[in-house]
Amino acid sequence: MKCPGQDMQYWTSEAIYEVNCPECDKAVEFYKDDTTRSCSHCAHRFVNPRMDFGCAAYCKFADQCIGTLPEEFVGAQENLLKDKVAVEMKRYYKTDFKRIGYLSRIARHAENIGKQEGVNLAVVLCAAYLKDIEQVDAENQTTAEKILENLGAKEEIRTEVCSLIEALKDGHIDVSREAGSLADAASIALLEERNKEQAIDEKQFENFISNEIATEAGRLVAKSVFSHLAVS
Repeated sequence: MKCPGQDMQYWTSEAIYEVNCPECDKAVEFYKDDTTRSCSHCAHRFVNPRMDFGCAAYCKFADQCIGTLPEEFVGAQENLLKDKVAVEMKRYYKTDFKRIGYLSRIARHAENIGKQEGVNLAVVLCAAYLKDIEQVDAENQTTAEKILENLGAKEEIRTEVCSLIEALKDGHIDVSREAGSLADAASIALLEERNKEQAIDEKQFENFISNEIATEAGRLVAKSVFSHLAVS
């Protein structure tokens, strides 16, 4: 069954329209399912400003449905993937709220660190949510891989996420900025857990910064977290 929104038999007269080129202001004709078009006057290629990519941003069949998505919408797909992985993580751990909270804190710290380090946030956050899921099925596929596959993650993303989880598990945090960012986030979340059992003093924190944090952004986030721990 074809998506009704893309099936021409459901189209009305509004399905074909003209948009002014952002470069030369000449009219460019668009069909409602055109992702991009080139201006016949100046050859500038631009995204269809009236196309609704809402479902395409999360649908794993988007490429088959409307063709190659513009780069900015590929990014939207990846951003939505991490949100869907977060939901699946919570379903996996069910009522283990301690584990869910711990992994959510890692993801929050990873996002703060990753933004400053300029990493692929979709990969880092998916790895943060899935890093403790280690079950392997009969086909030697990990549960983390299966979750990503079921959510429609592209093979490239699945490979990067699983490689990042393995790097963290093996202690190879120097292989990439993504690995360093995730490792720092996990260390900061663990520091918070230790502080619940026994308050961390300033000397212990300085040792922690020196020995367990790899990135500059990680140091900044750790200091911010510690300042809140010291106050509370």
